Amino acid sequence: MDTHTPRPAAALPEIQHLVADEMAAVDALIRARLASDVVLINQIAEHIVAAGGKRLRPMLVVLAARALGHAGRDHHQLAAVIEFIHTATLLHDDVVDESDLRRGRRTANALWGNAPSVLVGDFLYSRSFQLMVELDRMTVMRVLADTTNAIAEGEVLQLLHVHNPDTDEAAYLRVIERKTAVLFAAATRLGALLGGADADVQQRLHDYGLNLGLAFQIADDVLDYTADADTLGKNLGDDLAEGKATLPLIHALGHSDEVTRGRLRAAIEQGDTTAMPEVLRAIETTGGIGYSRERAQAYARAAEAALEGLPESDWLAALRGLARYAVERDH
Repeated sequence: MDTHTPRPAAALPEIQHLVADEMAAVDALIRARLASDVVLINQIAEHIVAAGGKRLRPMLVVLAARALGHAGRDHHQLAAVIEFIHTATLLHDDVVDESDLRRGRRTANALWGNAPSVLVGDFLYSRSFQLMVELDRMTVMRVLADTTNAIAEGEVLQLLHVHNPDTDEAAYLRVIERKTAVLFAAATRLGALLGGADADVQQRLHDYGLNLGLAFQIADDVLDYTADADTLGKNLGDDLAEGKATLPLIHALGHSDEVTRGRLRAAIEQGDTTAMPEVLRAIETTGGIGYSRERAQAYARAAEAALEGLPESDWLAALRGLARYAVERDH
């Protein structure tokens, strides 16, 4: 096998085929470790885990570990930990955002109420820590403890910027780094750690994950203004309704005339979705979508660049492919 000639980035179906057996094992572990003798925990946890999605974050643990030569099964448990942490944040996010739809299904808080959703989110956080302690590796625990703390900071930072039309690009990036990108970075760093990588390679996989997460979230925020609701699996304009100024709108605010800027500020302050046509016009006029896509693509390129020089394999080609998928997807 040629470990030097770069392989083409793999497409998502190829990546999913490559990791199919591994992800089946991760899914089985997730379901086994979700079990509780408290029925409501099982119902809510199963509802959100069964909603599925592409399991991108646990997939990153698997790919990074295999790309760096890990041959054991510890990475399945770490992949489950990452998914539990992610699922806990979804439960809490939907309560804070008062969301009623995610991935085309009703949210747990819409079905069972806020209190059960928050408490089951806490259960998933604590279950994730039980799983990581079983691995008995202090470095793993330190990475995940720092990551969950950063995610909590991101949640509070985002709350401070809700209905705030003065949120600028730097503040937006600080929020999405903590809310989204740090968990991607933890997934890939831990995969490299299990693969026995040295500190330099672990840092490079961390940088890959962080840049991938930033690219993914910016692309996600673009979709809130460009996708159709059925494809997206949530209500279009949700970000505006929640008073969140994401990058397309932040760019429009900074490049509109004074009258338009005043209307955009009011829409953010009031979470006014009736202003959506005007918001979309302003974003189109100022090139907010194109600008945001370019920013996402720059982070995706930085993610790929972090992988340069690592031993070539199907696993590495898959990591390269996910950087491209992050910015090319339509949902």
